[in-house]
Amino acid sequence: RIANELNRELRGARIKKIIQPQKEEMLFTVNREKETKRLFISANASLPLIYLTDENRLAPASAPNFCMVLRKHIGSGIISDVVQIQNERVIKITVDHLDELGDPAKKFLYVEIMGKHSNLIFTDANDKIIDSIKHISALQSSVREVLPGREYFIPFQEGKLDPYMDSREDFSEAIRTQNTTLTGFLCGRYMGIAKLSATEIAYRAGLDADASTGILSGLDADAVLPPVTLAEAGSNAPTVSEMPVASGAARLYTALQEVLYAVALEREDSEIIMVDGVPKEYAPFHLHIYEDAESETYASVSKLLFAYYSERNKATNNKQRSGDVKKLMLTLIDRTKKKLALQEKQLSDTAKMDSYMLYGNLLTAYPYQVPAGVLSVELEDYNTGKPVKIPLDKDLSAIENATRYFDKYNKMKRTRDAVDEQIVTSREQLAHLESILANLEICDSDADLEMIRKELFEYGFVKKNPAGKKKRVEKSRPLHFVTADGFHIYVGKNNYQNDELTFKLATGNDWWFHAKQIPGSHVIVRTEGRKLPDDVFEIAAALAGYYSSGRSAEKLEIDYVEKKNIKRTPHTPPGFVIYYTNYSMTIHPALPEGVTAIE
Repeated sequence: RIANELNRELRGARIKKIIQPQKEEMLFTVNREKETKRLFISANASLPLIYLTDENRLAPASAPNFCMVLRKHIGSGIISDVVQIQNERVIKITVDHLDELGDPAKKFLYVEIMGKHSNLIFTDANDKIIDSIKHISALQSSVREVLPGREYFIPFQEGKLDPYMDSREDFSEAIRTQNTTLTGFLCGRYMGIAKLSATEIAYRAGLDADASTGILSGLDADAVLPPVTLAEAGSNAPTVSEMPVASGAARLYTALQEVLYAVALEREDSEIIMVDGVPKEYAPFHLHIYEDAESETYASVSKLLFAYYSERNKATNNKQRSGDVKKLMLTLIDRTKKKLALQEKQLSDTAKMDSYMLYGNLLTAYPYQVPAGVLSVELEDYNTGKPVKIPLDKDLSAIENATRYFDKYNKMKRTRDAVDEQIVTSREQLAHLESILANLEICDSDADLEMIRKELFEYGFVKKNPAGKKKRVEKSRPLHFVTADGFHIYVGKNNYQNDELTFKLATGNDWWFHAKQIPGSHVIVRTEGRKLPDDVFEIAAALAGYYSSGRSAEKLEIDYVEKKNIKRTPHTPPGFVIYYTNYSMTIHPALPEGVTAIE
C-alpha cells in the first residue's frame, strides 16, 4: 500500500533537496507539478519507516558521506518508479538522472524495512552497490555483505512464497500435508504475512487462528473460489460472506485472497486500532478481530504511519519522561501510608485513656475502701452503679495509684490530641499525593510534567525541584473539547488547572463534573446561558471518568453540580473542593464520540 501510494504521489517528481537529519534517517524534498512533497525514510533498527510527511527537519551542520553521495548522483534526478519487490519488505525507488557526461542514467534506491536488518542501499543501474546508510561486512553477516562495489541482492526468505502467486491446487495440497496452527501455516508459507494478518484471515474465514490445519480438508470441488491473480480479480472477486457453505479450507483460501485484494486494490481503508486512547495495532485493511474497539481509518498510508508512530512515541516518551517522577510519587505515597498506619495505631493505643480517668476518680473518691498491699480492687462506679475492677501497684497507696492513673490519662490525652492532628494532616497529604499521581497518568507534555514537579516542590513533598535546571517549555493548557451542539468542555490536567477551571473560568450556571470520591480531573461544561442536552451530560461524565484514577473500571459514579454550588476547601491544596447539593450518574469511563478535541 505504501509503495503504491509513493508511486502515485512521487512518480515524475524532481528531487530538490536531500538531507540526513539523523545517522540512519533521510529526508527527500521533491517537486511535482509545482507541488512540494517530502519523503521520510528511517533505517533505524527500532523504528524503520518510509512515508510522505509535511514535516521538515533540520539538516546537520555537515552532511554525512551517504548524504553527499546521494546529492552527487541524484541531487536533481527524477523519480520514475516506486515498487515493492514481490511481497518482501523492500521498496525499490528508481531515479532517472544525467551522468557526468550528460547522458541519461538510472540509479536505484532500495529501502529495506526489516527490523534490525533495515537499511537504505544505493546502487547503479546494474545493481552494483555505490553506498549504503549502514555498511555490513562479512564479519557482521554470513548471508550478505552490504559494501560499496558488491552486487546487491535480496536474501529472500527460504521456502516462503509470494502469496499473490500461490495456486489453488498448491494451497489445497499444503493444507492437507502440513500439521501446524492456521497462523503458523499462513506465516510460514507466505512472505509478508505476519501473525496479525494471519489471525485476521482466519477470523474472516470463521476459524480459530490457533486451531490445527488437521481440522481442514482440501478445497471443495464445487466451491466458488476467487481468481488467483490480480489481473483476473477486477472488481468481481467474491468475499467470504458471499460464499455458499464450503469447507474450512475453501473459506480460509477465500479469506486470504480477500485480504490480498483489499491491500493490492486498495478496497479497504487503512486502520489504526486504539486502546485507552493509545494506538495498539494498524493494518492496510479493516481489522474485523477488533470490531468492537475504537478505530481510526485513513485513506493515506503515510498519514496512518505518521499518526500511529507519533502517538506511540508520545505515549512512550511521556512514560519515559514521567518514569522518575512516578517512582518518586509511589515512594512518597507508600511512605505516607506507613506513617498513617503508625499514627492510627498510636491513636488506638489511647483508647484506654477514659478508663484511666475513671480509675483515678474512683480511687480518689473511695481511698478508705482500698486495702494496703493488694494487686486490685473492685469499686462501684458512682455514675452507673456498676462495679469496676481496678489494677493496683501493691507498693503504692490508693491516692498514689490514682495519681499514676491521672498521669497516664494526661499523657494519652496529649498523645491523642497530637495524633489526631497528625492523622488529619497525613490523610490530606495522602489525598493530595494520590491526586497528583492521577494527574501524572494523563500528562502528555513536558509542560504538564513541569507543573507536577512544581506542585511537589511547592507543597514540600520534595526539598528541591526534581526538574533540576529550569527548561523553557510551553505553557501547560487544559484539555478542550467541543460537542456537536457547540458546547465547550474543559478538562484539568493537574490540580492548578482544576482550580483555575472551577474558580476562574467557570461561571455560576456552568456545570462541574468529577468522579465520585476518587482522584480525577475537574470537568467544566460552559453553558453560555443555554440548557444542556442529556447527551452533553453523558459526554462530560464520560470524560470525568476517563480522566480519573478509575479509568479502567467498567462502571463509575460521577458527581455533577452547577458551579455556583462548589466551594473551596479551606486550608487545602488547589483543586480540593466541597459540595452538597449534587446529582450523580453511573457511566463507563471512555473518550466519548461526538466531541472534537481542540488543540
